[in-house]
Amino acid sequence: MTIELKKFGNLLTSRQFGKEALSAISLQLPKDNSEEVIIDFSDVSTFSPSWGDEFLSPLQKKYQNNLILKNTDNPSAKATIEILEETNQVKFKKR
Repeated sequence: MTIELKKFGNLLTSRQFGKEALSAISLQLPKDNSEEVIIDFSDVSTFSPSWGDEFLSPLQKKYQNNLILKNTDNPSAKATIEILEETNQVKFKKR
């Protein structure tokens, strides 16, 4: 399954909006954590740590190595992913 973050806008900020985005896709997520979940950062210009923590952290906990981040070249995405990795003591898989 691929989730295009641009569906939620190109400015992804605030905990509340991150929670709402996760809630919006929760019924579409694979029930089994053995399926790959790809998060595509194409066309996202701002990705804040608070939004990322509410959206990515729960997905990382559930899907672990099957969560893959794609198109993370944007400086905002890179910085936020590094913060989340350090804070949560995880390493996101990237393509």
